[in-house]
Amino acid sequence: MEINITGHHLETTDALRDFVIEKTHKLEQHKKDITSLEVILTVEHTMHIAEATANIPHMRLHARAEEKDMYAAIQALVMKLDKQLIKHKEKHAKH
Repeated sequence: MEINITGHHLETTDALRDFVIEKTHKLEQHKKDITSLEVILTVEHTMHIAEATANIPHMRLHARAEEKDMYAAIQALVMKLDKQLIKHKEKHAKH
Protein backbone atom coordinates (compact mmCIF):
# COMPACT_ATOMS: atom_id res chain seq x y z
CA MET A 1 0.00 0.00 0.00
CA GLU A 2 1.34 3.39 -1.02
CA ILE A 3 0.70 6.13 1.55
CA ASN A 4 0.90 9.82 0.62
CA ILE A 5 0.81 12.28 3.52
CA THR A 6 0.27 15.98 2.87
CA GLY A 7 0.03 18.88 5.30
CA HIS A 8 -1.94 22.10 4.78
CA HIS A 9 -0.94 24.93 7.13
CA LEU A 10 1.03 22.27 8.99
CA GLU A 11 4.51 20.81 8.78
CA THR A 12 4.32 17.01 8.60
CA THR A 13 6.97 15.94 11.05
CA ASP A 14 8.53 12.49 11.17
CA ALA A 15 6.53 11.72 14.32
CA LEU A 16 3.23 12.54 12.56
CA ARG A 17 4.22 10.50 9.49
CA ASP A 18 5.20 7.51 11.63
CA PHE A 19 1.93 7.74 13.58
CA VAL A 20 -0.14 7.84 10.38
CA ILE A 21 1.75 4.89 8.89
CA GLU A 22 1.45 2.87 12.11
CA LYS A 23 -2.30 3.46 12.42
CA THR A 24 -3.16 2.95 8.74
CA HIS A 25 -1.44 -0.44 8.54
CA LYS A 26 -4.34 -1.68 10.67
CA LEU A 27 -6.57 -1.16 7.60
CA GLU A 28 -4.73 -3.86 5.67
CA GLN A 29 -6.08 -6.49 8.09
CA HIS A 30 -9.53 -6.11 6.52
CA LYS A 31 -8.62 -5.46 2.92
CA LYS A 32 -5.27 -6.52 1.47
CA ASP A 33 -5.80 -4.95 -1.96
CA ILE A 34 -5.75 -1.27 -0.93
CA THR A 35 -3.58 0.21 -3.67
CA SER A 36 -3.03 3.69 -2.25
CA LEU A 37 -4.01 5.91 0.62
CA GLU A 38 -3.85 9.69 0.47
CA VAL A 39 -3.91 11.45 3.84
CA ILE A 40 -4.31 15.23 4.16
CA LEU A 41 -3.66 16.86 7.52
CA THR A 42 -4.95 20.41 7.99
CA VAL A 43 -5.12 22.98 10.76
CA GLU A 44 -7.99 25.50 10.65
CA HIS A 45 -8.27 27.90 13.58
CA THR A 46 -8.30 25.60 16.62
CA MET A 47 -9.46 22.41 14.87
CA HIS A 48 -7.17 19.74 13.46
CA ILE A 49 -8.59 17.95 10.44
CA ALA A 50 -7.49 14.62 9.00
CA GLU A 51 -8.90 13.47 5.64
CA ALA A 52 -8.10 10.30 3.74
CA THR A 53 -9.00 8.68 0.47
CA ALA A 54 -8.36 4.96 0.08
CA ASN A 55 -8.22 3.50 -3.41
CA ILE A 56 -9.39 -0.07 -3.74
CA PRO A 57 -9.92 -1.76 -7.12
CA HIS A 58 -13.33 -0.63 -8.41
CA MET A 59 -13.94 1.54 -5.35
CA ARG A 60 -12.82 4.65 -3.50
CA LEU A 61 -13.43 5.30 0.20
CA HIS A 62 -13.25 8.75 1.80
CA ALA A 63 -13.32 9.81 5.45
CA ARG A 64 -12.81 13.03 7.41
CA ALA A 65 -12.29 13.62 11.12
CA GLU A 66 -12.04 16.84 13.13
CA GLU A 67 -10.61 17.00 16.65
CA LYS A 68 -8.77 19.46 18.86
CA ASP A 69 -5.63 17.28 18.71
CA MET A 70 -4.05 16.02 15.46
CA TYR A 71 -3.28 12.57 16.88
CA ALA A 72 -6.90 12.17 18.01
CA ALA A 73 -8.07 13.27 14.55
CA ILE A 74 -5.87 10.64 12.91
CA GLN A 75 -7.18 7.93 15.22
CA ALA A 76 -10.81 8.95 14.52
CA LEU A 77 -10.05 8.95 10.79
CA VAL A 78 -8.63 5.42 10.88
CA MET A 79 -11.65 4.21 12.87
CA LYS A 80 -14.02 5.66 10.24
CA LEU A 81 -12.11 4.07 7.38
CA ASP A 82 -11.99 0.80 9.30
CA LYS A 83 -15.79 0.79 9.67
CA GLN A 84 -16.21 1.47 5.95
CA LEU A 85 -13.85 -1.37 5.03
CA ILE A 86 -15.66 -3.81 7.33
CA LYS A 87 -19.02 -2.81 5.84
CA HIS A 88 -17.64 -3.24 2.30
CA LYS A 89 -16.14 -6.62 3.21
CA GLU A 90 -19.43 -7.85 4.72
CA LYS A 91 -21.40 -6.76 1.64
CA HIS A 92 -19.17 -8.82 -0.62
CA ALA A 93 -19.20 -11.80 1.74
CA LYS A 94 -23.02 -11.98 1.49
CA HIS A 95 -22.89 -12.29 -2.29
